[in-house]
Amino acid sequence: MKLLNFVDSKSGAVRPGVVTGAGVVDVVAAGCAQQTMEALIAQPDALQHTVEHALGNPAMRTRCLYDEATLRLAPVLTNPGKIICIGLNYRRHAIESGLPIPTTPVLFSKFNNSLAAPDAAIPLPACAEQYDYEVELAVVIGRRARNVPVEQALAHVFGYCTANDLSARDLQMRTSQWLLGKTLDKFLPLGPYLVTADEVGDPQTLALKCWVNGELRQDSNTADMVFSVAEIVSYISQHFTLEPGDLICTGTPEGVILGMANKVWLRAGDRVTVEVGGLGQLTNVMAGANGE
Repeated sequence: MKLLNFVDSKSGAVRPGVVTGAGVVDVVAAGCAQQTMEALIAQPDALQHTVEHALGNPAMRTRCLYDEATLRLAPVLTNPGKIICIGLNYRRHAIESGLPIPTTPVLFSKFNNSLAAPDAAIPLPACAEQYDYEVELAVVIGRRARNVPVEQALAHVFGYCTANDLSARDLQMRTSQWLLGKTLDKFLPLGPYLVTADEVGDPQTLALKCWVNGELRQDSNTADMVFSVAEIVSYISQHFTLEPGDLICTGTPEGVILGMANKVWLRAGDRVTVEVGGLGQLTNVMAGANGE
């Protein structure tokens, strides 16, 4: 199943929808009790029935079916309980960064202020200069996970989406803690879709690509991960509990500006598109400090 979040044109509220061949089903208008994506993830059992009921009822189709092209999308998650990121999790990216390949996962966090929608303008504030992109596979937890073995870890995943872990490298490297350069406003575009795990299959066979102004910069595969999705989920769960709706960004492959000999950092006007195989393309334009 492919889900998205959109902004209701009347109320301005963010509502979850399901993408179907007939259009996007507004599951709230179709009578689903769960009003947010996070609530749907925690209690997804009635979702399929809601969609089938909406599509099978002509009157309801008129009320709750939309053409996706007419919708203003929101981030596929707007209020995750945790945003956990994994650093240096691709072998060739660690090498291009001049850093050793990690022997244990490198964890850091972002906050909800960093979430951004597809097509949203991303402000580049004057407090930094070294702005960089990072295409990533994002994992959304669907079942509570605590002390989960690797062999059972993927059963706790609800689905996957495309993410861009934007970074201000000069702020990131200012101290040993990366947080400052990672969680600026709108520095985690997320979407356009959240695709359920059953449709994605093996998360270690997915292509990742990033383009800047149409030029391909990153072109890799999740097979190059140092730690697999299952290993990451298991490792985190050994240390703290993962809850439904938690978000894990699993790292970026080689091709970032940081690893280039001639570093031309992102600037206002640059158009960045990231894509993870089967999960959709996510495009954002970099803007000035005030978002213009």
